[in-house]
Amino acid sequence: MSDMPLDGRRAAVLGSPVAHSLSPVLHTAAYAALGLHSWRYDRHECAEDALAGFVDGLGPEWAGLSLTMPLKRVALDVADAVSPLAAATGAANTLVFRDGGRFADNTDVAGIVAALGPVTGRAVVLGAGGTAQAALAALREAGIGEVTVLVRSAARAGELRAAARRLGVDPVVDEALADPARAAAVLERADVVVSTLPGGAADDLRGAAGTVLDVVYAPWPTAFAAAAAAAGARVVSGLEMLLHQAVAQVELMTGRPGPVDAMRAALDDAVAARAS
Repeated sequence: MSDMPLDGRRAAVLGSPVAHSLSPVLHTAAYAALGLHSWRYDRHECAEDALAGFVDGLGPEWAGLSLTMPLKRVALDVADAVSPLAAATGAANTLVFRDGGRFADNTDVAGIVAALGPVTGRAVVLGAGGTAQAALAALREAGIGEVTVLVRSAARAGELRAAARRLGVDPVVDEALADPARAAAVLERADVVVSTLPGGAADDLRGAAGTVLDVVYAPWPTAFAAAAAAAGARVVSGLEMLLHQAVAQVELMTGRPGPVDAMRAALDDAVAARAS
């Protein structure tokens, strides 16, 4: 944090689409629990080519930004400094404004680690975007060395391969996403599955067992998560990842520990309200 007083600060989540985001619920609950009653957290629709202009237009009252798809890679381009973890993964979900500069970090990794809990064995990651790169880092932290990444086109996985090299991991990149039957055969052999695909993209996939984390949380359960649960998997909602990555973001933006219990309660209430 900079020396700026903790009064009247602002933050927001950016992405496209972003209307569904529950980040405002989490951060607003954190501010209330921390006594930061003059802080404000919003959401803004923002495409990749608009991020630089948005950030350039922010005033000194801004504490930080949460970044969701499709901004996690381009976030590095608008930062003055990048954390080692964000640099290694090649993606950032957080921009913090402090000491006159822009600092990019990746709290998705911590979110995935906390959401999965202790895991072992073989892992499969679905997708090759910025969140998939964070998943590789999280699985490395969990001590899992055997990872297969399922994609539709290996030719489009160059940035994921580069992130893997920086992280010191060597996943198998398989184009099985284009063939649900072959994908199912791969998923059946996995002990851990992390789906980073956008909403609806994993609906036709079956065969996941073991521990399954689907980062999509709206609507929940996804068709993929429901099928995995029916097959006996331990299914973890993307809400768990969302919660824990937001806890880390709150600490980065405010300089204070994220109030986990207050944030979880607010998240549970918001999810229940949407379901009613």
